[in-house]
Amino acid sequence: MAAVEIISAKRRGQSLGREAWLEFADAAANGTWSESQLAAMLMAIALVGLDDQETGWLVEAMAQTGSRIPVERFDRPAVDKHSTGGVGDKASLVVAPLAAACGLDVPMISGRSLGHTGGTLDKLESIPGFRTTLSVDELVASVREVGCTICSASEEIAPADSVLYSLRDLTATVDSIPLICGSILSKKLSEGIRGLVLDVKCGSGAVFSNEPQSRGLARALVASGEAAGLSTMAVLSDMASPLGRTVGNAIEVDEAIDCLRGDGPDDLRELSLQLVGRMLVSGGVCDEVEAGVGRATEALEAGQGMERFEKMILVQGGDPRVLSGSAGVARQGNVFVVRAIRGGWICGLDALGIGRAAAVLGGGAGGASDRHAGVRVLAVVGSEVAEGDGVLELQADDESRLGSAVEGALASITIGDEPAVSRETVLGTIGIESQRRASS
Repeated sequence: MAAVEIISAKRRGQSLGREAWLEFADAAANGTWSESQLAAMLMAIALVGLDDQETGWLVEAMAQTGSRIPVERFDRPAVDKHSTGGVGDKASLVVAPLAAACGLDVPMISGRSLGHTGGTLDKLESIPGFRTTLSVDELVASVREVGCTICSASEEIAPADSVLYSLRDLTATVDSIPLICGSILSKKLSEGIRGLVLDVKCGSGAVFSNEPQSRGLARALVASGEAAGLSTMAVLSDMASPLGRTVGNAIEVDEAIDCLRGDGPDDLRELSLQLVGRMLVSGGVCDEVEAGVGRATEALEAGQGMERFEKMILVQGGDPRVLSGSAGVARQGNVFVVRAIRGGWICGLDALGIGRAAAVLGGGAGGASDRHAGVRVLAVVGSEVAEGDGVLELQADDESRLGSAVEGALASITIGDEPAVSRETVLGTIGIESQRRASS
């Protein structure tokens, strides 16, 4: 079928067969369709949707545009974690080395910023010299030496996704569930992993703000992963407020390092331990989630995750001196403190608003113009503040950006007359068995 025929058929709501999806994925990888045709197809998918079979064919077709790593190339059970994206979400920087310290191999292929959500690769590239672009052989060698790697999808792995990923941001199709499934799972199927644990965010800073939609995304991802033969489960986690106390590239790396040292914010620590615990069950290292969380806690407190993180930095060309002393990765820039306009209790810190403020400061999509820019949370949800107390701290090299970000940052703060309790970090879990029970 010609490109125009495929686009037209999908725009009319027609269900496409396997060959059409192979043509679309190959065209994205090889450049045989124009960018406008690919964009039109993305929009048709987002507006019309795909059934389960079509979504499976899309995932399969995107994975087939590149090579797939054999499971046998890893020494230990290979399991990965993936987040659907959020504000302040630096959990991957903690999870990958900690899971490696607990007995897993973690070949983590990550992405860049989309819209207001931060990208793991952008964060890591704030470490001087750190290489996120690895060949398949380099990826495998890094995992065999360190136990984990965090890198971008190379031209060898699901090359169709690298093209479509950036177009989704430009065409406002980031929230299309079939396209999310295709992007995430095509890369994960190529990694040579035996299990996948998904962190599906829910709240204003996530792809979907309400819980039913987030659960729908989690179910679609789990079903698509299982249909492709990959053991898959999902954790639903809170993204009404930013994760942790930092939003930005370099400052989030510093916070992840604090967590690996046994400090850091409680919500980042809790989420990371819960994800690693489930990864250990998926990889057969532990029989129960509670045992997995316990093992991860012991490794974290013993500094074993930090040791793996330092080795990963060295192997991927980063400067390990950022881990020594008190300087860290982030460079201090111009600072503006956003203060409470009245006394009371912090009832809300809108993740979307804070994410957009961080983008204005220079920490937006596409690698960020200022890797050291960002937002620090000085007063978390549930804190009591007096008028004039600092709530958020904005940082940027370009002082003019501070003034542009203040209004949005201030609007993200809700102060009430009564104490407020923030949502639980983990809102629920979804696996293939729970879906079967729900449908029976």
